[in-house]
Amino acid sequence: MVSIQFQAKPSLQHTNSLQKDQRAFLLLQLSRLESESAAAAAIGDLVQAARAILKALDCERRLSTTGPQVLQLIKPRS
Repeated sequence: MVSIQFQAKPSLQHTNSLQKDQRAFLLLQLSRLESESAAAAAIGDLVQAARAILKALDCERRLSTTGPQVLQLIKPRS
């Protein structure tokens, strides 16, 4: 007997919830990295400060991709 299982598409509400969770996580991580870079710079550890800044920039880049994308907002004309 062959059993086929289909994965259900995540609901829109579930997807929005995941995006909100991911966005909140990235904002928290961004805040932590900014504090870390400021503290490292204050004690003169420029290498650690630079690493934290680069990680924060990556966080900002990932944060900008969460949420609705422009193409999802454009509705085709009938």
